[in-house]
Amino acid sequence: MEELFLPKTDFENYDDFFQNYKINVPEHFNFAYDVMDVLAEKKGQSRALVWTNDEGLFHEFSYADLKMRTDKTAQFFADCGIEKGDMVMLILQRRYEFWISILALHKLGAIVIPATHMLTKDDIIYRNNAASIKAIVAVHNGDVLKNVDDSLPKSPTLKIRIAVNPYGFDIPNGTECTSPDGTVHESKDLPDGWLDFVKGVEKTPPKQNPNKAERAKINTNDDIMIAYFTSGTTNHPKLVVHDWTYPLGHIVTAKYWQQVKKDGLHLTVADTGWGKAVWGKLYGQFICECAVFVYDYHAKFKPIDLIKQIEKYKITSFCAPPTIYRFLIQEDLSFFDMSCLEHCSTAGEPLSEEVFNRWKKLTGLELREGFGQTETTLSLLNFGNEKVKPGSIGKPAPYYDAVLLNDENELCEDGEQGEIAFPLKNGTFPGLFLEYYRDKEKTAEVIRDGYYFTGDTAWRDEDGFFWFTGRSDDVIKCSGYRIGTFEVESILMQHPSVVECAVTAAPDEVRGQVVKATIVLAKGYLPSDELVKDIQKFVKTTTAPYKYPRIIEFVSELPKTISGKIKRKDIRANDAQ
Repeated sequence: MEELFLPKTDFENYDDFFQNYKINVPEHFNFAYDVMDVLAEKKGQSRALVWTNDEGLFHEFSYADLKMRTDKTAQFFADCGIEKGDMVMLILQRRYEFWISILALHKLGAIVIPATHMLTKDDIIYRNNAASIKAIVAVHNGDVLKNVDDSLPKSPTLKIRIAVNPYGFDIPNGTECTSPDGTVHESKDLPDGWLDFVKGVEKTPPKQNPNKAERAKINTNDDIMIAYFTSGTTNHPKLVVHDWTYPLGHIVTAKYWQQVKKDGLHLTVADTGWGKAVWGKLYGQFICECAVFVYDYHAKFKPIDLIKQIEKYKITSFCAPPTIYRFLIQEDLSFFDMSCLEHCSTAGEPLSEEVFNRWKKLTGLELREGFGQTETTLSLLNFGNEKVKPGSIGKPAPYYDAVLLNDENELCEDGEQGEIAFPLKNGTFPGLFLEYYRDKEKTAEVIRDGYYFTGDTAWRDEDGFFWFTGRSDDVIKCSGYRIGTFEVESILMQHPSVVECAVTAAPDEVRGQVVKATIVLAKGYLPSDELVKDIQKFVKTTTAPYKYPRIIEFVSELPKTISGKIKRKDIRANDAQ
């Protein structure tokens, strides 16, 4: 279906791709109507969404199923009082109701704000007020509903609360259901004030498809369609807002980076509370007519379970952060048949050459790294089947004519570290965010002088490949040297004893700052002075010796935000004390 939006879909090489890739953006583009409903008519009973969980429950939805359910859900939401332009927060973990809800809200022209189930009462209060959230659709699991209710006294705009039973359509009329593993699940009574999603959708007739005039009133392309709160490691989260062309920006993500297959089955490891979910589980995949696979697990993560899903359901393409691959290569994969896999991709953290080589040896597949932010779609990538340099985030994606700028906003030479920036000489384009909602000052800090400044630093080699080095505020200044934390982490991840690490600046009376590594050890390794020396020697002999960590601390786990990002500021704060 991507040919509806791309005048050219096949490219001879990267240069052809970068120069000649163009998107035709329809007027009043609405992903739910212009993609999903068209697919329902075109492909009908073909599978669209395959969902299973760690209790053995299973659902498969065709495109026709999704249309029927989203039409009913859209009417149910409208009957509840949700209208065009209303801010609606979805807290649905990996429940299949997320896909039904987000498409239904698109059909109404409402603004979707996906959020994690790990939000506390105070987190929810902040978000409710920062975005004037009118409605919340949440899964009845854990403390989610309680935290929403506790936020009510300080959330004056929140008027509508809709709850999804954690077993959804499995128990629409009865009182319980039994998982294949024998677990019996009972229907939960909802707290006062909550509307029942399942019962409400069941009894509601489907919303009628709007005519051309009505469609024009639902959205214009530059209205806000979706918004994400950033992870907020140092300040309150910013609200990143995207317009209705945002899904079209993800054609590159799915087709040319993840290389999803028409009528294939794609798995991206991500919770729906984070932007990576719509990167890998919704927009680009469906535009490319690839079904989406969802593994909804709640118990402690077991890497081997992902391999079981890949083998059982014949996953054709797979995307996960490097941490997942690091865990997977520690497992014995010889008992599994993963020949169904045709492509693997990764982003978000350092990818070591060791992990790259080990995964290739186990599967025959090269890991294709990419780069992007909540504010963008995929911005740099390793394209097609062209040469991969393990550890490089690749070359600029079309529309993202990436440059590197130094502190004086001058273009960097090859080999020189600078901030990644995207020129805006031709204006905005599908995938780039509109603004930080209600924060002109923060927006002006990053969109200025004809560029969008990412806040991320990298260097470029003589072949045009970019190498990520860290956040611009994550630079260690030691005895006159400037050391990027990401650089050192990338080296550390190549040591066989390291499964996770965070590099920070520790205060030092002589040098001002020194490099510190906080490390989670792999299976079979124990902390020791000998191991510290071995790791330090490894770094000294692998990169410039001045970058080696003078301090190494072994921990059982790293402090992380609710989005899974390492909280380096907590490590620095502890060191300062």
